[in-house]
Amino acid sequence: MNKPPLSVQHRRRFRRFRFLLSMLIVCALVWAAGLVWYVSSIPVSVENTDQHTDAIVVLTGGSERLSEGRRLLTRGMADKLFISGVYRGVEVDELLSVGKSDPRLISCCVVLGHVAENTRGNALETAVWVYEEGYKSLRIVTANYHMPRSMLEFKSLMPDVEIIPHPVFPDNVKIDNWWRFPGSTALIASEFNKYMFASLRNTLLQWLPDGNHPGLRGPGDASPAPQDYSASNATGKGS
Repeated sequence: MNKPPLSVQHRRRFRRFRFLLSMLIVCALVWAAGLVWYVSSIPVSVENTDQHTDAIVVLTGGSERLSEGRRLLTRGMADKLFISGVYRGVEVDELLSVGKSDPRLISCCVVLGHVAENTRGNALETAVWVYEEGYKSLRIVTANYHMPRSMLEFKSLMPDVEIIPHPVFPDNVKIDNWWRFPGSTALIASEFNKYMFASLRNTLLQWLPDGNHPGLRGPGDASPAPQDYSASNATGKGS
């Protein structure tokens, strides 16, 4: 069979290249539009500032989060403060600077979770604790740029729990005119990519029987065990 002339082969290759380039451009535009949407979903203020919840949950990752969680607990905004994703060996007084707070409040009302290593882990670790305690409402404290993904993960595992977002606002992350700051742009873009992955994963899990709630209860799973919590108020849990 004779090959087509070189000119025909070149035209075919050019059409393939043009098609692939067009697809890349379309994908880039869709991704950019999604990024703009994600930035618009980042909270710029705290809502429901006076609503009491059963517990406050702080996701470790910044001193501002811990300080805000401590302040909310001191104000009586919840009966318990759960700090998720604490490295083993870190004590409550090291984490919350006990000298600046009421030690009695900390000893009675703070629980540390030692299992979570990422946002999904934060949600799973918190969900196990919440259902064990029978809580129905939470206030989530994390950075503003991290809040959309945190809410996505927490709501997917606790759809029957009222969850109030309580963002903190790191000075080094610029949301206004974010495109002018390479560091902020890279951080927000990374968070958006993680959000999209989490959203796709949760959608796929919803097609499976109880697929979005694995490990919350039952033997042989990776859910946190009693010794994975610490603090004197963790009834039935190791300290």
